[in-house]
Amino acid sequence: MIERRWAIQPASKTPVIGPPPIVVLAAEPQSAAAARQFVRAYVGYHVAVATADHIHRVTLVTSELVTNSIRYGTEPGDSLRLVLDADDGRTRVEVHDPVRRRPRMRPDSEERGRGRGLLVLDALCPGRWGVDDIPLGKSVWAEVDA
Repeated sequence: MIERRWAIQPASKTPVIGPPPIVVLAAEPQSAAAARQFVRAYVGYHVAVATADHIHRVTLVTSELVTNSIRYGTEPGDSLRLVLDADDGRTRVEVHDPVRRRPRMRPDSEERGRGRGLLVLDALCPGRWGVDDIPLGKSVWAEVDA
C-alpha cells in the first residue's frame, strides 16, 4: 500500500535520517489511515517543537486531503503522492493526484452526509490552502501554523 520514494543522493552527501518527506499511496480508503500514521511520524521526528495539538491538526488536514483525493481525484488502480515540508513555524501538506478537476467548496448542508472537507480545511487553515496544476494532475495543499 505504501511505496516510499528515496531520493538518490551523491556518495558525498549524508543520507536523510528519519521519515522521508514523500510517500506514494494507493487510491484506496485504507490509505487515509496510512497517511495519518506517516504524518505523525514525520512531524514528530522533524519538528522538535511540535505540540500534540499541531500534530493533531496536521493529521486532520492530511486525512481530509487524502480522502478527497481518493474520492474525487483518482480512479481504481491510481496512486496519489503525499508530500510534507515542515519547520518550527508551519507544516505544509500537499496531495498530488492525476485528475485536473479542482475541488470546490460546497455550502454547508445538514442534508448531505459528506462534502464538508473543504469547510474543515478552511477552518483549520484559513486562507492558507489552495490548488495548483502539476504536470500530471493537480496538487491540493494546506499550511498548518505551529
